[in-house]
Amino acid sequence: MNASILEAEPRQAANPQAVQPSASPPTSAVRRPQLPALTGIRTLLAIFIILFHFTPPHLGLLYPFIDNGYVFVGVFFLISGYVLTYNYGDRGKALSKREFWLARFSRLYPVYFLVLILSFSMLREEWHARPHGEFWQGLILTPLVLQGWSPSVATFWNTVAWTLTSECVLYFAFPWVIRFPWPKRPGSLILLLITLWVIGLLPHSLYLYLNPDHIIGPIDRYSSTPLIRFLKYTPLPYICTFLSGVTLGKLQHALILTPRQRFILSILSLLAVGIFFYTLVLRAPYLLVHGGLMTPIFAALVLGLSGPHPISSLFSWRPLLLIGESSYCLYLLHFNVFQLIHTYHVPERIHLAALDPWLSYAILIVLALAVFHFVEIPARKAILRRFSRKYRDLVPAS
Repeated sequence: MNASILEAEPRQAANPQAVQPSASPPTSAVRRPQLPALTGIRTLLAIFIILFHFTPPHLGLLYPFIDNGYVFVGVFFLISGYVLTYNYGDRGKALSKREFWLARFSRLYPVYFLVLILSFSMLREEWHARPHGEFWQGLILTPLVLQGWSPSVATFWNTVAWTLTSECVLYFAFPWVIRFPWPKRPGSLILLLITLWVIGLLPHSLYLYLNPDHIIGPIDRYSSTPLIRFLKYTPLPYICTFLSGVTLGKLQHALILTPRQRFILSILSLLAVGIFFYTLVLRAPYLLVHGGLMTPIFAALVLGLSGPHPISSLFSWRPLLLIGESSYCLYLLHFNVFQLIHTYHVPERIHLAALDPWLSYAILIVLALAVFHFVEIPARKAILRRFSRKYRDLVPAS
């Protein structure tokens, strides 16, 4: 969910700065203003996804957001496309595919592989829970980050890691995507954004209309057929969401919005999000909500938060930024590590069971910060130092 949950480069600063398009096309050496509010948003989305998977009692007003936290995984794909385009969209053919892919690999794979090692004991559960042919398929595909192509083993070994397959596909395509003849006018980009949104919902709408699995009653998060798992876990259904993020990045460059306009856009977007979760989410078809029904609202929020004003300052709160830097680690670690914490009765062993599940959440955050600083950053630098031809450009000084 780092989107992306997963895309956080370059690192975000603590103070929001104005984000306006340049009067002339920037070169690849130009550093764009940073987007700290999006780092804060990633923190909140990652925490909501954790609470969705392991929900504590007494959430009160937050419950509608947590109970439907699956929505936020798609937002990470949107943010990923947006941030990549914001940073690299003007380079076109000047963007080195090799260096771009190496930068993505150096950031994603070391932590991904570490979590598989930490979760090695969970393969025993997979062996007993699945047909043996499916087990061996998952065992081969998952270390290669290919499990997301198979609906049956997409959640193998690390349930949430299916998103990495989609991210790898989208990252692989990005150097060619930004060479497309994208529209220049804001109106055309907005029309393209709406078109991509509609196209992205078509497979889910067709499934609901045709009901090929002959499901009786409404489809919910517990419905599981090969077609439903295909729509939920494989890369193809997320292409339009990612391209919507790319389009939004192009729109960000084409539009000139004042801080007041971004503030109003942020307020309206947050109100729309609140109205949806408090009044409409239970009435909307689950598959459509999962497939990106709210993408235009979240796109407007991302655009609104890409500039300085009181709302973006709120999301740029220092603790949110601190955790947001490690949101990818937090996302990949949380599902398996939470289960391991309780498999080995850690809260009971340290006589703090009364503080659980909040103790487990705190352990996850501390562990994610540790992995970010002591694994992700050193591994990324080591890989780039060894293999990159442009190391200084890819790893800016902190």
